[in-house]
Amino acid sequence: MRLDAAILEAFPSASRAFVRDAIAAGNILVNGRRFRKGAKLAGNEIISIKELLEESDNLVLPESGGDLNVVYEDDLIVAFDKTAGMSVQPLSCKETGTLMNLAVSVYPECRKISETDSQGKIRNTLMAGALHRIDADTSGLVIVARSQEAFDFIRDQFSMQTVEKTYLALVEGNFCEGGRIEGDLIHDPTVPFCRMVDLKNNRLHPSQVARAKPLHAVTEYKPIGHTRKENEDLTLLEVTIYTGVTHQIRAQLASSGMHIVNDRLYGAFAVEGMTGHCLHSLSAKIIHPSSGEKVTIKTPLPEWAKF
Repeated sequence: MRLDAAILEAFPSASRAFVRDAIAAGNILVNGRRFRKGAKLAGNEIISIKELLEESDNLVLPESGGDLNVVYEDDLIVAFDKTAGMSVQPLSCKETGTLMNLAVSVYPECRKISETDSQGKIRNTLMAGALHRIDADTSGLVIVARSQEAFDFIRDQFSMQTVEKTYLALVEGNFCEGGRIEGDLIHDPTVPFCRMVDLKNNRLHPSQVARAKPLHAVTEYKPIGHTRKENEDLTLLEVTIYTGVTHQIRAQLASSGMHIVNDRLYGAFAVEGMTGHCLHSLSAKIIHPSSGEKVTIKTPLPEWAKF
C-alpha cells in the first residue's frame, strides 16, 4: 500500500489532507526515516506518528486582542465590519490572524458550527459560523451565525441566491449611467493565484476555456457620487448582487472598463500607502431565523466613500 493510504486506513478519523501534511512535516516516519506520501510499503515496517490531526481537531484557533467592530448582535446572529487586509477565515486549524480567529475568542459557541453538504457530511469546519466570505482586501460586512440551526437556515438563503447584498465601489473614471453585467466567469489557469476572467472575453487558449468550470454572475450598479483626486476622476458606485462568485464584482466591473481603485489584480493603478482596494460590503438583507422577517444589516461608510 501507499504510505498515505495505510495511515488513513488505520486512522479513518483523520483526513487525506491531514495525513499528507503530517508526512510532509516529518511527523510520520517509516523505520525512523521520512518517506514520501506516495511511497509504497513492503510490509513489516515500523511507522511512528508524532502528530496527526483528526477531523475533530480541525477547528478555528481562538485569538484574542483584536478589534472585531461589531455592527449587529442578537442571540442567533452577530455581524462584523471587517477591515481591509484581513481574511475572513483561516485555511488551516493552525492559522491565525483572520476575522474568525478573533470572533471565536469572544463567541466560542461559533467554533463548532460547520458547513455540511446535502447528505449531512461536514464540508468545512473552519467557517466557524461565517455565512459568507469577502476578499481579504475588501472591507465590510460579514455575518456569522451563533448556532448550527441559524447557520443552516441563513446559509440556505445564500445558496438560493435570495440574499440581497449591497456594496460600494470607488472606480477610476467618470461614469454617469448604471447598468447590469451578466455573464459567466472562469478561473484564469495561467496564474498561480486566484483571478477570474470572462468566459467569452479573455485571452486564454480555447482548450483552457473548454476545461474551465463557468460560474454565472450578475452584477447591478449605479453611480451615486463623483469626485476628483490628483487630477483623476473617480465614481462611487452602489453595487447590488445576489450571486456570490469569487471576485465577481471586481472582475465584472473591470471587464466593463470600470477598475476599482487600487485593485491592481484587475488592472487598476496602484495607490501608494493604501491597504486593500476601494470595495466595501455595505449591507445585506436576510430572513431572520427567529422572527421570519426580513432584516437589513448595515456597516458604516468607509472613509474613501465619504465625499
